[in-house]
Amino acid sequence: MCTYAFVHYKLHYACVSCRVSFKRHPGTKQICPRCAVPMLCAGHDFAAPRRSNRKAWSVVAAVLGAGLRYEGFESCGCGREPKFRPRTRAQLRARRIAAARTGAPLAEVLGRVEPLA
Repeated sequence: MCTYAFVHYKLHYACVSCRVSFKRHPGTKQICPRCAVPMLCAGHDFAAPRRSNRKAWSVVAAVLGAGLRYEGFESCGCGREPKFRPRTRAQLRARRIAAARTGAPLAEVLGRVEPLA
């Protein structure tokens, strides 16, 4: 693991109510410039949907609300693949149903490629 990421790479922070995201250095509490509420840390690999796409932002809100971040296998940018996170409401719905059926925590099921695996 390299130490470059801990010094130079910025994290994505998202405000779900305003549907905006910013890249900032980690450290102090990040405040949304539009609504002045604390933003959620979305991780290194977050790709924000368009502001007009309310359905995609509802999925982002569910993933971040479950305590997950959009991260790869390593915390730096050196040769890694991003972990799976649901992108559509259908994927989110399938994982919520699977979590209810199996009794597994929602955060664990949201990170699976196959919800029942």
